[in-house]
Amino acid sequence: MKKAFVTKEMIAEITKTYPTPFHIYDEKGIRENAKALKEAFAWNKGYKEFFAVKATPNPFLIDILREYGCGCDCSSLTELMLSEAMGVKGEDIMFSSNDTPAQEYAYAAKLNAIINLDDITHIDFLEKTIGYIPKTISCRFNPGGYFAIANSIMDNPGDAKYGFTTEQMFEGYRILKEKGVENFGMHAFLASNTVTNDYYPTLAKSMFELAVQLRDKTGAHISFINLSGGIGIPYRPEDTPNDIRVIGEGVRKVYEEILVPAGMGDVAIYTELGRFMMGPYGHLVTTAIHEKHTHKEYIGVDACAVNLMRPAMYGAYHHITVLGKENDSCDYKYDVTGSLCENNDKFAVDRMLPKVEMGDYLVIHDTGAHGYAMGYNYNGKLKSAELLLKEDGSVQLIRRAETPKDYFATFDGYDIYNRINF
Repeated sequence: MKKAFVTKEMIAEITKTYPTPFHIYDEKGIRENAKALKEAFAWNKGYKEFFAVKATPNPFLIDILREYGCGCDCSSLTELMLSEAMGVKGEDIMFSSNDTPAQEYAYAAKLNAIINLDDITHIDFLEKTIGYIPKTISCRFNPGGYFAIANSIMDNPGDAKYGFTTEQMFEGYRILKEKGVENFGMHAFLASNTVTNDYYPTLAKSMFELAVQLRDKTGAHISFINLSGGIGIPYRPEDTPNDIRVIGEGVRKVYEEILVPAGMGDVAIYTELGRFMMGPYGHLVTTAIHEKHTHKEYIGVDACAVNLMRPAMYGAYHHITVLGKENDSCDYKYDVTGSLCENNDKFAVDRMLPKVEMGDYLVIHDTGAHGYAMGYNYNGKLKSAELLLKEDGSVQLIRRAETPKDYFATFDGYDIYNRINF
């Protein structure tokens, strides 16, 4: 059974100041998880987590992770700018992008970020853009085909748009070495949201073996291997959570089996987790405002896909708790819907819940990553506030809700502000 980290009484008090819908994050859970990750990889002297900013781009939350030694994994200009504003620079930034505009490479270089190249053609593109190749650089690897664990297919890298082929890794390293690169990194992301302790060790084994071959055949000094993201979270109540300490120990074992005997025991291990770091520690809180009895039973809430896109986009499952009715029987079948003019604007389809009454608060679980971040303004909908439930029980506003003035702010040259009574 999934348990919300807020209660009906807490939300009733919070909504006196901040109306629903809003995202709320659990500081205690975030801290405990960051500490566990750090401990799980403490065996590796150079270990560093580069938090995937795209998952939850909020400086208040990222600053919590920075207390545990985390850097920032950025994929765009504005993510680089946000990192810079927080005082994150240099090798505390991993810039992992694709189809990258020149100005973004230039900005990453200005910050002395570690640049993780997505394609072999980007070697020349980067050099022409900034006038040189950095002494430290990384290449993203995509082996193609299917990625499997114990004969179970996890994902299909061959269909992914990212990364160098195996042959291009060898060619790319040779080219980069000739251009003066002194420290090489490897990066790979081969499966998304895996709920198994075997993903990282299996990925690590493949990358470690390739690293030894690259070192032997190109003479490149490989200083770090970035296992990227991919460690998932248990969205469904019946899912078993990953154990990060078991995962860390699994990576240590293959590290000592492959890299240490090859004389590469100084290679740093990097990760760039997003969902695992924040996902379970965020709720989207919404209020039931309508019920509809037609061909199905519908509960309409004041949130919509603007606030959480994943169910509409992927058909993704997010558990729902009706606050105050946690122990009631789930005897009612509902579609839980938002107000967009799109039929896929549903947080749940045929979901068994307790009887929902108007005014009930619904908690949509696991929205701490790829929740607010994926929001948009279709139908003129405005993004909600973000709140932080602090360890002492107080609540802090960490991003205010958008207003109509924000929505209209980019209509430069059209005097809309004097035509509307805000």
